[in-house]
Amino acid sequence: MDINTKTPQPLETGGIGQPKFTPTEQEQIERTFTYHAPKGDQQTRYVQLREKAKELAYLIASNCPASREKSLAMTSLQQATMWANASIAINE
Repeated sequence: MDINTKTPQPLETGGIGQPKFTPTEQEQIERTFTYHAPKGDQQTRYVQLREKAKELAYLIASNCPASREKSLAMTSLQQATMWANASIAINE
């Protein structure tokens, strides 16, 4: 794909000149891997989600013993926050 063009080109073709990805996949790829500047009240909602996640992170940190499970809880919380914010950015 030419870096200066917005028209995606398949890396390979499937069958007789057909791209190996569907139009739906192409739309999802374009939407997922495009920068989404915050708009409207999105920034406020990102902050709200992060603040609540931080609150839970402190609760976990102060109540759980150092362990693999505690580390996984913190990682999972970080991932949940990231995915929640991504759902707003990508789908609005």
